[in-house]
Amino acid sequence: MIELPVTSAAVDNTRVKKPDWLRVKLPIGEEYKHVRSLVDSHKLHTICESGNCPNMGECWGAGTATFMILGNVCTRSCGFCSVATGRPEAVDWDEPQRVAEAIHLMKVKHAVITSVDRDELKDGGSGIWNNTIKAVKALNPDTTLETLIPDFKGVKEDIQRVIDAAPEVVSHNIETVERLTRQVRIQAKYWRSMEVIRILKEGGMRTKSGIMLGLGEEKEEVIQTLKDLQANGCDVVTIGQYLQPTKKHLTVHRFVHPDEFAEYREIGYNLGLDYVESGPLVRSSYHSERHVIAGLGRKEWLRSRESGVGSN
Repeated sequence: MIELPVTSAAVDNTRVKKPDWLRVKLPIGEEYKHVRSLVDSHKLHTICESGNCPNMGECWGAGTATFMILGNVCTRSCGFCSVATGRPEAVDWDEPQRVAEAIHLMKVKHAVITSVDRDELKDGGSGIWNNTIKAVKALNPDTTLETLIPDFKGVKEDIQRVIDAAPEVVSHNIETVERLTRQVRIQAKYWRSMEVIRILKEGGMRTKSGIMLGLGEEKEEVIQTLKDLQANGCDVVTIGQYLQPTKKHLTVHRFVHPDEFAEYREIGYNLGLDYVESGPLVRSSYHSERHVIAGLGRKEWLRSRESGVGSN
C-alpha cells in the first residue's frame, strides 16, 4: 500500500513512528483528479489542503471537499493549525458564487464550508458567510450544507447572519479542553465558544463541535468538555487525534488508541449527545453528510448495543 506522510508528529520533540491505525492511502483516482481540477479552476481554497487533512484522498475520491472561504490567511495563530497566519487579502465578493458553482459542478448532495478567522473585518466575515450560504442554496436547492464557522468574537449579530441563512448544520469547534485552550487556541476562549454553540442552538440550528486528543488533556477533562457541549445545546461531536503539521506547531503528547476513542463515543451517547463520531482519523467534516440526520447516530448506537457489537 502506498502511504501518504501526513505529519511529522513527535512526542517530547523526538520523532516517533506513527501507529498503524494512523496510516492513510495516497490520493489517487479519476474522481480525486476531477475534484482537484475544479478546485484549481475556480481558484478555491479547501481546508483539506490547508489543514493537511489525512482523509483528503478518501473524501476527494468520493467527490466531496470542504471549501474554505474568506481566503487562506488567518488572523489568528492557533498552535495546532497549519493554515497560514498574517494579513489577509481584501474580501472577494465574487467568491460566494464561485463556491456555489463548484458545488453544482461536483454534483454533491452534501457540502461543507469553513473559513479562516477574519478578526480585522468589522463583521468578522459574517456578511460573506451569509452570501455564500444563500448562493449555494440558490444554485443547489437539493444539497444539504454544513458550515464550520469561527467564533466571530462572540458577537451575536454576526452569528445571527449565519442563522438567518439557515444551513442544515452549523459547527463551531471547541478543539480542546478548558485547561489547554489558551495554549492551543491562543486568541480564543473556551466559554466564548460554548456561548456560540448556545446562541446557534437557541436560533434553531442543528449544532456540532469537534475535539482533538493527544495534546496533553486528561480523560476527566475530555468527559467534562463533552458534558459542557451537551449542556450548551450541541447535537453532534467529532473526536479525533491531533497530528502535528510542522515542527513549529504543538507536539503530540500521545497517540490515543482506538479503544479509548470508542470509550468516548460511548460516554458521549450516554450523556445524551445525538451523534458522536470518534476515532483517530476523524476530522470535523468526516462523514458529515450523516450528521444532518437527527437521531441517526443515536439509533445506530442503540442498535449496536442491542446486538452486542460496538463501532468506532
